[in-house]
Amino acid sequence: MTVDIRIVRAGQMYRYYLRETVVGDGRRPARTPLRAAQEQAGVPAGRWMGRGLAALGLASGEEVTEAQLRNLFGERGRHPYADRIEADRLAQGASPTEAYRAGALGRRVTVTGVDFVFRPQPSIYLLWAFGDEETRRVIEAAHEYAIVRVLEWIEDEVAVIRYGKDGNYRVRPPGGLVAARFRHYEARSGRPLLHDHVLLSVKGQRLDGKWGSIHTTALHENTVAASALYNELVAAEVCEELGLATEPRTVTPGRRPVMEIAGVPHGLIRWTAQRSDQIAACLAELEHEYVTAVDDDGEPKYLPVVSERARAKLNQIAARKTRPPKKGKARSLAQLRADWKASAIRTSGVAADVITSLLEYARAAAAAMRARVAAVVDVALAAVDVTATVFVMNNGGRFHRRHLLAEARRHLAYVLRGRRRDPGLDDQVVAAAISTHCLDISEPKTVRGLEAGYRLYTARWALSDLPARRRSPTAAPDPDRHPPAGPGELAAPRPPGQDAGEWDVPRVPLQYDRAVLAGAVVREQLRATTATAVRGRAYDVVAHQQAAMPEQLLAHEPADPEHDDQDDKPGRHEALDLTALRALRDSRRDVEALDLTAERLRHLQDVFTAAADRAHTTMDRYTHRDDAETPQPGRPDDQQALRPQGPGPHRGRDAGH
Repeated sequence: MTVDIRIVRAGQMYRYYLRETVVGDGRRPARTPLRAAQEQAGVPAGRWMGRGLAALGLASGEEVTEAQLRNLFGERGRHPYADRIEADRLAQGASPTEAYRAGALGRRVTVTGVDFVFRPQPSIYLLWAFGDEETRRVIEAAHEYAIVRVLEWIEDEVAVIRYGKDGNYRVRPPGGLVAARFRHYEARSGRPLLHDHVLLSVKGQRLDGKWGSIHTTALHENTVAASALYNELVAAEVCEELGLATEPRTVTPGRRPVMEIAGVPHGLIRWTAQRSDQIAACLAELEHEYVTAVDDDGEPKYLPVVSERARAKLNQIAARKTRPPKKGKARSLAQLRADWKASAIRTSGVAADVITSLLEYARAAAAAMRARVAAVVDVALAAVDVTATVFVMNNGGRFHRRHLLAEARRHLAYVLRGRRRDPGLDDQVVAAAISTHCLDISEPKTVRGLEAGYRLYTARWALSDLPARRRSPTAAPDPDRHPPAGPGELAAPRPPGQDAGEWDVPRVPLQYDRAVLAGAVVREQLRATTATAVRGRAYDVVAHQQAAMPEQLLAHEPADPEHDDQDDKPGRHEALDLTALRALRDSRRDVEALDLTAERLRHLQDVFTAAADRAHTTMDRYTHRDDAETPQPGRPDDQQALRPQGPGPHRGRDAGH
């Protein structure tokens, strides 16, 4: 994700932010005023943002002072001008207690804010670092615009103030929220990393004028959707303003691809990934220790395989263990950009003319891509992809609306390739997915469970209905590989010259890899029934696929005799080009080289047997449930979208499945 979130508490954590974060992750000298410390660190002053500033007497873009930060985030949620308010009340004859209460924003809280960190994709901040001044200003403007839009979405759709007994009552802050934004230019490694820290205050004003606290759990739950929205917006603004385009690139096999600016060499991205290499090396060591760890009785201490959950925890530990110290001498942005370009030319392995003319190379790649790949968004087909991916990637095949929304935004960024989209298109995809392919299985026991955002869904169709496919023979193990010790055994001695990363650590297959296969099989069935209409509209399968495929796969290639038993022959208007797919298998630039081979599609039935059985059990349970038994709160259109359609869970088959 490119949007991280962290809770800010009054006390030591706030002091850490005031001492280091607000001055560019440097070390603020003792007794140095905030603005002077920021000038010494070479970073701009913090700026206020958010629609809730008017209620506090602040203006958007106004400079953030140390006293304002201390009152709002360090003094457990007081008014930014609490000192002045308290002095005025004392001068009017109020008691100290009354004067103190006048400067408070409701009840005192321990959690005073949430720190959102926004950073664009590496290819974008590389263009920012190596481009001219105009390019830098365009990218910074796009970065700020995306942050503002995400904050507005949080204000309108996510943030809620809890009040009443046990916090049962929830209301959106009608006046909006308040946040302080601080700009940083580089990573701890000294490489370029444009990013902003947005300290969002938890204080919000209700309709009755009273101040309450934002429910931080809702912010955590929607961080992925916020990250997807930011990525989509910043890439679209940069591409439209500079004439660029984006393409999917696979960073880790089996994981979700990232959308990068086409034409920016992967070698430059690797040059910025010094920390990633250190974390990966440490992670390999930790994974080996994890699967071979035993207790005092010789029993395995943890699971014998590394699950995705365990891998995420180990990755956090590896990041902490390899964290470098704070940066040294501060440099201006102009000096930083000059040093970055010189370092990249010297150490990245990319030609100097490519680095110095990076924008021109990216524009040429974008022109070639847009001449061959048209942006076509078919809402009905997008709903299929989104539902299939979310169904597989959530344990038990159960999910909420926010999961669909995040995946819909990723899908649109993937298909549009850096083009702007109409506002609300992501909501249209989610509505189509819920109404056509999802089954509401909510059993709310609380007021929260009745809210539209917390309704529980599963897929209406079952993957076990797909035709069986042959199992390909399992590849023989490499005799030269030395696996780690089994569970309950001591670790075997490591062969000379072999690193921990070369050991075969048993891992659970990545969920996204399986999710892509699920969507591919559903699309294979849709291709055979292209004329079938859903809600009065036909699936535009060919146009949709061409919009989502990289340009290398769109050219016609001769059929491969190895796969001549397949019904679908390679071609531009039929199945995918398997010859080109095999040629791109080892490429790190194209996600389709990972997922859409016919060989891997044959594994789908076996992989999803357990998930399909669970889905059948769940759907059979709720097939005959009466809609009237469970009220559907919300707007009338929400009720229509959430109401189960048809007589049973397999209605999707009648709609082209």
